[in-house]
Amino acid sequence: MLITQGTEPAESIGWVAATILGIVEGVTEFLPVSSTGHLIVANRFLGGDDPAFEVAIQIGAISAIAVLYRARLLTATKQLFAHSEPGVRCNLWILLVMAAIPAAVLGLSLGDFIDDVLFSPLTVASTLVGGGVLLLVLERWLEKRPPTTERGIDQMTIPQAIGVGLFQCLALVPGTSRSGATIAGALVLGFSRVAAAEFSFLVGLPVLYGACLVKLTSDYERLLGPLLVDFLIACAVSFVSAYVVVGPFVRFLQTKTFRVFGWYRIVVGGALFALIAADVL
Repeated sequence: MLITQGTEPAESIGWVAATILGIVEGVTEFLPVSSTGHLIVANRFLGGDDPAFEVAIQIGAISAIAVLYRARLLTATKQLFAHSEPGVRCNLWILLVMAAIPAAVLGLSLGDFIDDVLFSPLTVASTLVGGGVLLLVLERWLEKRPPTTERGIDQMTIPQAIGVGLFQCLALVPGTSRSGATIAGALVLGFSRVAAAEFSFLVGLPVLYGACLVKLTSDYERLLGPLLVDFLIACAVSFVSAYVVVGPFVRFLQTKTFRVFGWYRIVVGGALFALIAADVL
């Protein structure tokens, strides 16, 4: 049985719906197109409306990042407990935690408001279009910046990490895109496209694991009860989907810009406005 819109699901949503949502989550989580926005719309088309499920299945996608970047994370972990020499770059884990703090604090403070008020197709349509326009504006601005000024993650400082974290707070509004916000923030602060994207992936570790833990704790009776099989299927599918998508996305950014994602957001957002106006959503 599909989730009944506007009510808490009491039974399984079915493996087909769980698989679809898992694919949507895994494919869109690390692209600047908003996975949450796509999940909200996909869930509504499937007859559902369950913010807790949509957030919790992100654990699968972010676990793909933990696997893909395991060597870098392990190195950072070893360095964290090793004696550091003066002048050595800031540890990656410290940067990730500092970048995660602003969104974590704001998210915990506004969690109920976000779920109850902002999880809607209208919000998603608005932020998709707005974010698309901003991506295009950002790309125009980046054209004027000398490539020699672009930095890598190993050159990031704690204030810059916090700056990226402040940009990430924008993604608390569904449809904005956590990846889009953090990538944009890193680009504005002078980092290369690849460095911005990879830091966006990695900062998702504390942010998404934390968000998933909050949802699993508050809605464990449903997510680990009637929805357990669906939850596991969606997580597994999102893991595989994200694992497959991340590598090609990084290679794409080595020679391309974010313009295609900006136009994609505008077109999809416009289509959603049309569907809302036609009372389809």
